[in-house]
Amino acid sequence: MRSDPGGRSRLTVISALGVVEILAWGSSFYLPAVLAGPVAEDTGWPLSWVVGGLSLGLVVAAMASPHVGAAIHRHGGRPVLALAALLLAAGLTTLALASVLPVYLAGWLLLGLGMGCGLYDPAFATLGRLYGADARLAITTLTLWGGFASTVCWPLSAFLVEQVGWRGACLAYAGLHLALTLPLVLLLIPPAPVLPAASDSNTGTAGSLSSRERGAFLLFAGVLVLGGAIMAMVSVHLITLLQARGVALASAVSYGALIGPAQVGARIVEMAFKGRHHPLWTLTVAFGLVALGLVLLACGVPGVGAWLVLYGGGNGIYSIARGTVPLALFGPVRYPALVGRLARPGLVAQALAPSAGAVVLTHTGPDALWWLLLTLAVANLGLIGALWRAR
Repeated sequence: MRSDPGGRSRLTVISALGVVEILAWGSSFYLPAVLAGPVAEDTGWPLSWVVGGLSLGLVVAAMASPHVGAAIHRHGGRPVLALAALLLAAGLTTLALASVLPVYLAGWLLLGLGMGCGLYDPAFATLGRLYGADARLAITTLTLWGGFASTVCWPLSAFLVEQVGWRGACLAYAGLHLALTLPLVLLLIPPAPVLPAASDSNTGTAGSLSSRERGAFLLFAGVLVLGGAIMAMVSVHLITLLQARGVALASAVSYGALIGPAQVGARIVEMAFKGRHHPLWTLTVAFGLVALGLVLLACGVPGVGAWLVLYGGGNGIYSIARGTVPLALFGPVRYPALVGRLARPGLVAQALAPSAGAVVLTHTGPDALWWLLLTLAVANLGLIGALWRAR
C-alpha cells in the first residue's frame, strides 16, 4: 500500500476523508431534506425561507471557494478541513438555538462557510496537494465514500428528529463534527508537502493561465454551471415531476432512491478502469448518460426506474470528472487554486437553479421543466465537445 507524505497509507487518508465527507454533506447540503418540514412546523417560519437557508449557504460557499483553494495551495488541506469542522459545528449549533428566523439564516451563513471549506472541492484539492499527478485514483475512491452521504444521514437525521427533535438533531451533528470529524482531520490527514521550487505560492501566480488554458478553463466552468443546475433541479423537483407523469408518491420516492446506488455503481465501474483513459472521457460518458436518461424521462418512455439509473450513473461519474478533469488539464501544482476558482460558478448555479425550476413549474408546467433539463444536458455535451478541441 502506497504511503502519503506523512507516512500514512493512502487508504487511511482516503477513508478518514470519506467519513469527513459523509458527515459534511449529510449535515449541510442534505440536511433540509429531512429537517425543513419539522423546522417549519415547529417555528411557523415559511417553508420557502427554511429551505432557502441552503441556497444562502451555497452562495456563501461560492464566494469563499476561490480563497479556500488558494489557502489549500499555500498550506495544504488539513487546516482548511479542520476549520470546516468548526464552522459546521458552529452553524449547526446556531440553527439549534435559533428562536427567530434571522438567527436561523445566520446559522446557514456559518454552514455556507463550512461547506465552502469542507465539501468535495476542498477535499479534491487536498488530495491533489498531497499526491500531485497521482491523485486521480484517490479522488475517484473518495467519491465512493461521498456517495453514501444521503444513504447514511437521511435515516440518521430522521431518527434524531424522532428521538430528540430537529434542534437536538442539529446539536448531535455539531457534536459529531467536534468529536469525530475534527480529530480525523487533525490526526489522519497529513501536512502537505513543500511546494516545488518552481511554484510560486502567491495566489495569482498559482492560478495563472495562458490564453489557450483560459479558454479551456471557461469551457469547464460552463460545464460545471450547467451540470450544477441540472443536478440541483432534479434533486429538488424530481418527485413532483414524476407525480405529474402519473407516478404515485410512494413509487416516485422508490424510483428516486435508485439514483444513489446507481451513482455508487457507476463510480465502481470507473475505478475498475484504473485511470487508463483521459478524464474527459469520463466527463463525456457522464453527460451522455445524463442526457440519455433525461430524454427518455422527458418523452415518457416506459421504464422510469431504468432511466433514473442511467441518470444516476451519469451523475455519479460526473462527480469524479469534476475533480479529475482540471488535474489533467492544468496539472497538479496549480490544481488547488484552480479548483477553488472553478467551484464558485457551479455553487452559484446550485443555489439558484431550484428556484428557477420552481418558476418554470409554476408558470409553464412539468413538461417544460423536463425539456429545460434536457436542453441544458445537450448544451453541456456541446461544451464538452468544445473542451476536447481546446484541451
